[in-house]
Amino acid sequence: MSHRFAGRTAIITGASRGIGLGIAQRLVDEGARVVITARRPESLAEAVEQLGGAEHALGVAGKVDDADHQAEVVARAVDTFGSADLLVNNAGINPVAGGLLDLDLAAARKTVEVNCFAGISWVQQVRKAWMGEHGGAVVNVSSVAGLAPSPMIAMYGASKAMVNYITQELAVEVGPGIRVNAVLPAVVKTQFATLLYEGREEEVSAPYPLKRLGVPADIAGVVAFLLSEDAGWMTGQLVTVDGGVSVAGGPL
Repeated sequence: MSHRFAGRTAIITGASRGIGLGIAQRLVDEGARVVITARRPESLAEAVEQLGGAEHALGVAGKVDDADHQAEVVARAVDTFGSADLLVNNAGINPVAGGLLDLDLAAARKTVEVNCFAGISWVQQVRKAWMGEHGGAVVNVSSVAGLAPSPMIAMYGASKAMVNYITQELAVEVGPGIRVNAVLPAVVKTQFATLLYEGREEEVSAPYPLKRLGVPADIAGVVAFLLSEDAGWMTGQLVTVDGGVSVAGGPL
């Protein structure tokens, strides 16, 4: 494993488990210090220990769409590790299943607040505190559900379509010093996605050319690339990481 992130600090939201924790682990393995967020302090404490303790990681509990929490996280990243070079907007929610016709609009508004508006606010906060002067890189964790209708998770997919647009708009606005890209996973085996595959994993993975669902490490490697200088001429890109299902014509 390289040390291409040595001396750099990454903030990863929603990182006490699943894809977020996988990304944090990959960045630590490559030399970064990480500041991870989630709602539950207990889960964050366990994640920090898994990442190697206080030398490598700091956990700050709070709500991802709370502006005061965002400002605190960025300030503590700079105070503790000396910078806030990288941001991964990973936290997301899917409080309702099904289509749009019977949608609880209050739940829909909350989905957009967390999945879309919070990511914009995090970029505003980290740009003001560090990246505006020093530069940096941002990766938004979107979804292939934002590319085509997904009736089981319609509002989630709509919010991720908005994340895709936000990614490209921000890339135009914050360049050249800050790069903004997105990664679009298909079904990844996490607690968050169990509704989509639990009890029928073989059936769900059958349309995938690679014949398996994703795991957090599959996404973490691509995120690490996008954050690194190896992707230094990439911004505004939506990188699909889906085992090939989108090109095979299978359901997203």
